[in-house]
Amino acid sequence: MARGLVRYPGSGCVVEFMQGNAPQLAWVLEEQNGKLRLLLPNRRETSLASNRVLPWAGPSYSGLAGKEAAIAKLEEHKARREAAEAEMQPLDLWETAQGEVSRASADWFMELVRNDPDVDDVAACGHALLKCKSHFRFQPPEFEILPAEVVAARIAEQEATRRRESLVNGGSAFFRQLWEIHQRKRGTPDPRALDEEVLSHVRRLLLDRLSNPESQDEAPLWRGLIQGLPDDPFLPLYLAQAWNLVEPHHNFWLDRIDYAAGDAWSHAHSAEVETLLSYVRQGEGAAPDTDLSFISIDAPVTRDIDDAFSISPLPDGGWRLTLALACPAARWPFGGDLDAAVQQRASSLYLPETTHNMLPEILGTDGYSLHAGKTKPAFLVACEVRPDGGVTTCTPAQSTVRIAANLTYDQCEAVLDERAARDNPALPFADQLHQAAALAAAYRSLRLRNGAVIIERPDLQLSLEGHGEETRVVLDVDDAAPAAHHLVSELMVLANAALAVWAGEHDVPLLHRTQDVTIPPECGGVWTKPQDIARVARALAPAMLEVTPRPHAGLGEKRYAPSSSPLRRYPDLVNEAQILHVLHEGTPRWSGAELNELLARLNLRLDAVAQVQRARPRYWKLLHFRQQGEGHWWPAVVTDETDTSVTVNLPREQLIVRARRALFSERTYRGQPVEVRLTKVRPLHNDFQLAEVRDVY
Repeated sequence: MARGLVRYPGSGCVVEFMQGNAPQLAWVLEEQNGKLRLLLPNRRETSLASNRVLPWAGPSYSGLAGKEAAIAKLEEHKARREAAEAEMQPLDLWETAQGEVSRASADWFMELVRNDPDVDDVAACGHALLKCKSHFRFQPPEFEILPAEVVAARIAEQEATRRRESLVNGGSAFFRQLWEIHQRKRGTPDPRALDEEVLSHVRRLLLDRLSNPESQDEAPLWRGLIQGLPDDPFLPLYLAQAWNLVEPHHNFWLDRIDYAAGDAWSHAHSAEVETLLSYVRQGEGAAPDTDLSFISIDAPVTRDIDDAFSISPLPDGGWRLTLALACPAARWPFGGDLDAAVQQRASSLYLPETTHNMLPEILGTDGYSLHAGKTKPAFLVACEVRPDGGVTTCTPAQSTVRIAANLTYDQCEAVLDERAARDNPALPFADQLHQAAALAAAYRSLRLRNGAVIIERPDLQLSLEGHGEETRVVLDVDDAAPAAHHLVSELMVLANAALAVWAGEHDVPLLHRTQDVTIPPECGGVWTKPQDIARVARALAPAMLEVTPRPHAGLGEKRYAPSSSPLRRYPDLVNEAQILHVLHEGTPRWSGAELNELLARLNLRLDAVAQVQRARPRYWKLLHFRQQGEGHWWPAVVTDETDTSVTVNLPREQLIVRARRALFSERTYRGQPVEVRLTKVRPLHNDFQLAEVRDVY
């Protein structure tokens, strides 16, 4: 037994007890019935049950009198114990004890180190063992020697706790700094106080929250990091922008649907891309399979040209129409990694700030794009059309074509209006353009007789000027080429409807766009006024993509299978591939059941991408409202009213606002022109309010 150890401490004995997770030195003033009255080094007194004393009581000074003398002794022993503890190596003690005992007292451990230890040595050893929680468990009066596997788990747990505390302490301070930068809209973050491990973890966690705000991964850590910061759903975005991890006006919608921006995603599929590109380029200089003269009509900025047409009159007044569609389905590696990535994208995104292509850019805007002067693989849809617009025959085929000219809407519009300048590239194709316009008009009339609902709005052009926080939103309305736009859109509707009919006749399952509702006769027609558009929209149901060929009431078609944009939409690529497989192999590539299985996944992605396509332009519109200020008055039209609310449409900006009835005059009616003033515009939150309304006379 170590020198000075006392089994039953009484008056004048030095003892220790646990206080605040650490040993506390004390002097016994009195012992009575298992209770100790103690003097502490700070000269305060306390009471303690004797069974709470740590198992290294002593030494005892029976002849010592006076509190000051007792406190002096306490300080003396404290110094000795601290010095001895500094020399303790608890890990060496753990190693030495392996295989000897499973538990032991502090004095037993101390005797492994020193031949003649005293009570201060034992206490110091006890202190060291208490602190080494990874290797020892204190079970008074002994210490359990933990096995190696438990030690490893405890060390890992301690390290995790250390990292978590470091993350929370350092990360929360850094987040508060970022929040202050966001509020002031200036300043630069200073992460130097954080080590690289913490910084990397915090960055990753912030970006994860940006893409998935409702994530439960590391939720307690996240709550610790943002403690004291506002409860705002866009807090991760604010912090990421302040840290310069993302640009101002960052499109967080892409993050949330896991849609890779730009084209860098395609680099992982470079081998598959190169194989397809080589196939296309091998034939670019060869003679095409057909000598038909094809022209395309698109916007001047269009790079992914996926349709062109050739047309000639028939003796009966009808037309022979051949549509040339881009043919990425030729040799497309369905089931491969590239296909999986493209299916995940599902559709191209055309946003005010940029375009995100469904296909790798080198394929969508170059390889398969129908650029004039180069022979390209093409999916041909040859139709004979009656003078009344009815399609009598439809013959699909795979071929190669050489487009004669890539024309713009404005160029074609000038030819159709008989105002084309001599140097207009569309002028040599005037006859084709007039024939196509006549066919489009006839087909449009036929669809209207079948109950089609055609909604015509001005083509809103959103453009951005400047960069970063200085970005300004410019809104413009482009209605310069309605006839040319109608021409192209009607030809595409015709092709998709004709292919759906052909597929039905040949028992080929396709993906169909359906809208199987009964539209009241009074809703059919062409609608341009906001109040009329609002009325007929209530009679329509959202269109669906399904394998079952059902009517598309809004288009006035009995069947409709989207196939005309295979560079931009995955369903069109699938339909094109399905038809080509039938033409080459005699059987479909996919059964109806397999298409349904594909559709279950594809619809989710199409819905997600469509959400971005709606939300992002709306964000820029609201930012435009905010930039114009709350004093700006906006032209609007009343489209609906109830006893409690009125709905107005901003036709130029193509936004709908519902507001309290009290803001409007008693004479309010559907179709009434008004002017409105907006307030509390928050683009990120998709939120704004109507502040004031005034009648227009």
